[in-house]
Amino acid sequence: MKLHDLKPAIGSKQEKRRVGRGIGGKGGKTAGRGTKGQKARNNIKPGFEGGQLPLTQRIPKLKGFRNPFQIKYSIVNLDTISKIEDKEITPEVLYGYGLVPKNCLVKVLGRGEMKTAYTVKAHGFSISAKEAIEKAGGTCEKIELPFKSGRPPVRGNALSNR
Repeated sequence: MKLHDLKPAIGSKQEKRRVGRGIGGKGGKTAGRGTKGQKARNNIKPGFEGGQLPLTQRIPKLKGFRNPFQIKYSIVNLDTISKIEDKEITPEVLYGYGLVPKNCLVKVLGRGEMKTAYTVKAHGFSISAKEAIEKAGGTCEKIELPFKSGRPPVRGNALSNR
């Protein structure tokens, strides 16, 4: 037996019935759709549920608001800073230790204690973190954000358009 001698078993392959091709054979005239009515006419919209309120209208919609001007910080606590040997802490140093992603905004929070004096440069500090760093003899230097924070100004004068 060779590859070109192979054939499917008899009766396993059946040709698809072509309906709506005249009265000779099955599937003529109404083509298996019955007589009259909406289902015989090929015009049901997708999602139509027979007059019942459709699923897309029954389910609740997404609620809430996402602020497009939100500033996202990478958080670093005092207990993680106190484990670093460097005396000057910057976002680049924290990136080098694998604590924050590259080119991100860093905010220092006050969990933990500071035993030694550090010079910490970050984009934001919590009040408790700032107090703890200064109490240990260190300094806090705030780095300016690389962009303007807040909502962009309105173009043109809103009163002149009236």
